Amino acid sequence: MSALAIDTITDADVEPVVALWQRCGLTRPWNDPHADIALARRRDNSTVLIGRDNGAIAATIMVGHDGHRGWVYYVAVDPDCQKRGFGRLIMAAAEDWLRAAGIPKLQLLVRRENAEAHAFYGSLGFELSTSVMFQKWLDGRATTPSN
Repeated sequence: MSALAIDTITDADVEPVVALWQRCGLTRPWNDPHADIALARRRDNSTVLIGRDNGAIAATIMVGHDGHRGWVYYVAVDPDCQKRGFGRLIMAAAEDWLRAAGIPKLQLLVRRENAEAHAFYGSLGFELSTSVMFQKWLDGRATTPSN
């Protein structure tokens, strides 16, 4: 595994991070990544961590908690940097961040069809939950099958 310098996102990182998320296929039309970053940075129970390889952004993760459960979103590794252990390193950084906040459990959502992500998280010791997720849009929009 290569070294990865991990720190919190800065204002100058926002546009390159959004570009990386788009390149990795993580953004969706109904979620504004700029608004997601701004919200994560506004609270003390969430942040965006950046992993740099020789100064270049190579990995990201948005991490937060509700006081009991931790959650991660936008886990991304630049396609040119994959298979170097950066995904494991950025996940470990998020776990450390949650442990420091006293959070005992980490959860995440993965789209059913994303077999590669299922395999990755399984290799990190994650298990399928017995819970079923329900959702409801509070802004009046209709639920779509893929969100």
